[in-house]
Amino acid sequence: MRKNYFLIPFLFVQAAYAQTFNGGSGPIYDNQTIDIPVTVSGLPTSIDTTNFGLETVCINLNHTYDADLTIWIVAPDGTTGMLISNVGGGDDDFLNTCLNDNAAVGIGSGSAPFTGSFKPSGQMGLVNNLQNPNGTWYLRVNDNYGADEGVVNSFSITFGNNPATYFSFSESWLPIMAIETNGNIIQNEPKVMADMKLIYNGVGVRNHLTDTPTEYNGKIGIEYRGNYSLSLPQKPYAFETWDVNGNAIDTSLLGMASENDWILLANYNDKSFARNILPFYWFDSMGHYSVNSRLVDVVLNGEYQGIYLFCEKIKRDVNRIDIAKLNPIDITYPDVSGGYILKIDYWDNSNSWQLNYSPVGYPGLDVHMVHVDPEMAALAPQQSTYIHDYINDFETALYGSNFDDPILGYKAYIGTGSFIDYFLISELTGNVDGYKKSHFYTKDKDKLDGTVRKLKAGPVWDFDWSQKDIGTTPDGSGFQYLYPDSDVNANGWEIRLLEDTVFANEVRCRYEDLRRNLWSQASINAKIDSVAALVAESQNWHYKVWGHMGSATGTPETQAPSQTYSEEVQRLKDWYARRLAWLDQNMPGTLNGCSMTGVDELLLQADVYPNPFVQSISVEFMKQPTEDVAVSLIDASGRRVVAQVFEPGSVINRELMLENLSDLKSGLYWLELKTGSSKQVIKLSK
Repeated sequence: MRKNYFLIPFLFVQAAYAQTFNGGSGPIYDNQTIDIPVTVSGLPTSIDTTNFGLETVCINLNHTYDADLTIWIVAPDGTTGMLISNVGGGDDDFLNTCLNDNAAVGIGSGSAPFTGSFKPSGQMGLVNNLQNPNGTWYLRVNDNYGADEGVVNSFSITFGNNPATYFSFSESWLPIMAIETNGNIIQNEPKVMADMKLIYNGVGVRNHLTDTPTEYNGKIGIEYRGNYSLSLPQKPYAFETWDVNGNAIDTSLLGMASENDWILLANYNDKSFARNILPFYWFDSMGHYSVNSRLVDVVLNGEYQGIYLFCEKIKRDVNRIDIAKLNPIDITYPDVSGGYILKIDYWDNSNSWQLNYSPVGYPGLDVHMVHVDPEMAALAPQQSTYIHDYINDFETALYGSNFDDPILGYKAYIGTGSFIDYFLISELTGNVDGYKKSHFYTKDKDKLDGTVRKLKAGPVWDFDWSQKDIGTTPDGSGFQYLYPDSDVNANGWEIRLLEDTVFANEVRCRYEDLRRNLWSQASINAKIDSVAALVAESQNWHYKVWGHMGSATGTPETQAPSQTYSEEVQRLKDWYARRLAWLDQNMPGTLNGCSMTGVDELLLQADVYPNPFVQSISVEFMKQPTEDVAVSLIDASGRRVVAQVFEPGSVINRELMLENLSDLKSGLYWLELKTGSSKQVIKLSK
């Protein structure tokens, strides 16, 4: 009898500590958030992560595009725990979907309708914070996109002796960005006001979430951004630095030039954290503007969100894309000629126009060019006409019989150096999105003397689908530019450009030059290792929260997923070894006439107008020189016919001028530019 006397109360206590509460239902509307209540009573007055707390949340809902949804559980004290974040792609419904920390599979690795038990997308256990659980709880459902709606049919929450836990983030070697939305729900658009603290105490100094913010402590306006990346659990964001009234204010963050537009790129689809950093770094090293970026740890509403790449937004600015501002009144030449930012990307009739030509080998393929800055709606009719005609004239020359003529052909319209470098980075990285999405172009305003500022390719952007065995085969083979007919049609200009022997040889020469240093295997490995060292600590927390290391998530790679971060780093190095070996054998062009200049010289890049010249030469640098520039003009015999030194202050708006050249004989010349340890040599004719 004594044994039974103690057993019965024990069983009673256990039953009391496993209780389920059923919630109601409600409609899910596009770009809206709903809170569906459930009343909890009769529980102990404190819940925690070890003895007793929230254990499981089960959901039944119908929706025709699961990836539109973010779902949280909201406790009586207002604490939220993320359950589901943009999983399932375009598939439908959640049927008897239960979120439990002890499940074997993360919800991000499952498939619709997600029947069964899954680890949540975020940290559900945050609600087990010693609060009193008795009161009103909510299932919060946010639909962050249009065109698909649904309904929550039912849900339940269960409390028990195996409560959900959470990772308590407090400090890092990376800069810490802490964002608090104060109850505002982040949407695809418009931006909502939030508070942001940016903490960075300097190189080699530990950063703490409780430290006084060193970089920023104020208001921001934040929204979701992206297309495919928005469908993944770790969301990308765009934000502006604001004053208390919601007006944009320029500020310098983490050493980047003062501005108000910023991007947080998610790393869910890049388990190495390096796939955007590498090409950004290379394009800058090759002499072009490339977005500045820093890896940061992000905390949103008290919940650690993992490692993000914080970077500049691509936009016109003296410290970003340094081209003229095109105002509505600029409708006559030369003002109407620039500046424009365009791109190949997702399009509709409100933001783009259809080009008049199809790529070589793809007759009838429709290609659309998107207006970025100014946006299409902001353009005066004369401005639309000008840039549309400019692109059409370029394509007419490109596809004409004299396309390779240096005067009458395509070279009159584009800066070939930028096109070559964009091509090389896209192909080195095997970027399946390189030519069809986020493919930017810029056109600056022509000079007063009528000198044309040519169309340039870049900046580079969007590499989370690259540097993987997806667009290339496992042996690292294949070119991306040859396939413009994809989900978004590319313009295929590179197909035609490489039919010009001179262009192809310039591509080969540039590639071989880069391979000697910047793109040597040792250099690439060192850059990858530098990223790995930066995230050595934080990557553990990142994968603890998102739980997708070792799972096939994001880009559908041909290989089985890496099981550890160190394996992912080595896989990226091995991928480059295979890719470089194939490109070394298959890069278009020959080395005929190639004069390699060395990697130091890649840091200096300039355009020269006009070519051929008559009595003057204008040199326009990609970046403002900070040291003296030695300029020499060398004739075909090797004689220096002009030698001048320009101080940095005499290079106005990145431009210098060589004049009084009318007495020089007709023929070939080489323009040599030197500043510091950098040098560039450009072939000219007169």
